[in-house]
Amino acid sequence: MTAFFYGLGIGFSLILAIGAQNAFVLKQGLKQQHVFWVCLICALSDSILIYLGVTGFSKIVVDYPLIVTLAKYFGAAFLFLYGLRNFYSAIHNNAGLNPSEIEKDSLLKIIGMCLAFTWLNPHVYLDTVILVGSISVQFADQIYLFAAGTILASWIFFFALGYGAKVLLPLFKKAVSWKILDVLVGIIMWAIATKLLF
Repeated sequence: MTAFFYGLGIGFSLILAIGAQNAFVLKQGLKQQHVFWVCLICALSDSILIYLGVTGFSKIVVDYPLIVTLAKYFGAAFLFLYGLRNFYSAIHNNAGLNPSEIEKDSLLKIIGMCLAFTWLNPHVYLDTVILVGSISVQFADQIYLFAAGTILASWIFFFALGYGAKVLLPLFKKAVSWKILDVLVGIIMWAIATKLLF
């Protein structure tokens, strides 16, 4: 089981950094909108990418860097626009968070945004496909145990983040807290977009 627990540790260490995807999951958790579907899509996408990484897809990404390059530019544009949206919300929204009063986005729109945060992020390919793929080589005879551990870390993390956000709800009943979060998320999005481009 060493490979499994090693994979679990690697999975958590890669996913814990505050990134665009995590910030989106946190916001949906606070809004209490389509939380299950957001967590499911993020965890399932990670699972697919990790599986591809340990089964050799990393070689394709290395041989065809255009995949990562396209994700980089589309991802940067998407993150810039989403960051802009958060800054706009911070300036114009003067209400505290009451999930029942928030205008609900359609499930289709949320699924589209969730997929964009995951699949247009070149760091996802570098972390899950290339890095996890190359580490998995150490566990040639237990490669699926290693992959299972890494995948489980994603499932635990995303569902804990999405549903655990409820704990922060009292804090976000104040309008200023929501404004601060919007500004922070906007900064994170723009910082990641800039890092992708430069």
